[in-house]
Amino acid sequence: MELRDDQIERYSRQILLPDVGGKGQEKLLNARVLIIGAGGLGSPAALYLASAGIGTLGIVDSDKVELNNLQRQIVHSVNTVGKPKVDSAKDRLNAINPDVKVIPYNIRLT
Repeated sequence: MELRDDQIERYSRQILLPDVGGKGQEKLLNARVLIIGAGGLGSPAALYLASAGIGTLGIVDSDKVELNNLQRQIVHSVNTVGKPKVDSAKDRLNAINPDVKVIPYNIRLT
């Protein structure tokens, strides 16, 4: 995989790091991460992973966005109250970085 010009610009600060470089960024774009929960910890984790260019993010959560979530669950917004958290997160992450494939799992793990 070769980085496109827009990807080189987007990820330029990471590519400049000696331990990352272009090859490292390509690895990140090919990486897959599963996040369990789109709440207080999963929300910022998902935002940072998407911003860093992790290629595929799976998100597992069976809950819906509530107004009282918004002060700590920063991937969600007032416009997504009542919506499944995984769908809210997917929409926001795709808006931030269209390179990232987000796979929502609206299920409860037991």
